[in-house]
Amino acid sequence: MLNSTRTLDNTGESTLPPSQEQDPSRSPLDYSLTGKTALVTGAAGIMGKAVVKALMELDLTVILVDLSKSRLEELATQYGKKTHPLVLDISSPREVESGILKLERELGSVDILVNCAGILSKNKSQTTEAEEWQRVVDINLNGMFYLCKAVIPGMKKKGWGRIVNVSSLAAKSGGITAGTAYSASKGGVNALTFSLAAETAPFGITVNGIAPAYVKTPMITEQLTEEERQGVLKKIPVGRFCEPEEFAHVVLFLISPLAGFITGEIIDLNGGLWFD
Repeated sequence: MLNSTRTLDNTGESTLPPSQEQDPSRSPLDYSLTGKTALVTGAAGIMGKAVVKALMELDLTVILVDLSKSRLEELATQYGKKTHPLVLDISSPREVESGILKLERELGSVDILVNCAGILSKNKSQTTEAEEWQRVVDINLNGMFYLCKAVIPGMKKKGWGRIVNVSSLAAKSGGITAGTAYSASKGGVNALTFSLAAETAPFGITVNGIAPAYVKTPMITEQLTEEERQGVLKKIPVGRFCEPEEFAHVVLFLISPLAGFITGEIIDLNGGLWFD
């Protein structure tokens, strides 16, 4: 399904340096997303669904990763044969490793990784139990690292890849309504993004993050009180919350072949709530 013109030695590794595999004589205008395979974690959530929909409109093959088998199957039924559900606990390094290996055997390596999976904690330091801290970090940060680590080798071999990590305004602000564990985990996401961007840039891979604030998800509609919602709205200069489709649009920008000169960036998506 995924074609490659690279030369391999008897170990299966490329004999060409990444710059030659990517063919520096070609303009970014010559590259296309046609035939690419994307993997979206948190695919059954509001933001994940928006990303999946946007990717399907580009006619990509999309791997749907989440914990709920029934919700993934429903989503796959909605979008058809080019979507493939994969039930995965991303906080388990063994599950991630085995899941990606199985995926690569069946569909080929992942070209685009969008790390949407995450959980919110509103508790500040003195009310955050150790178990809660560990769970938030395991899902929001560790799981992201496991996925990135698993897909990067395949991207390196092809000399092209896109990774988009979902961070948060909380990483910069310390959490307006978010708690300590959540804010710290998203700060880790930013640092992970910077580190991976520096490591993988010579291989034609870009690694960027998006720091949204107050996208219309259950984190807003269910986990904030009406008083908290109104208080936040008063602080957002554009006077509204972010639509999931607006978030997905930023993802599409970052995975574009024409975004190949952008890496190690955290793009703010907050309606003017925070400037830096």
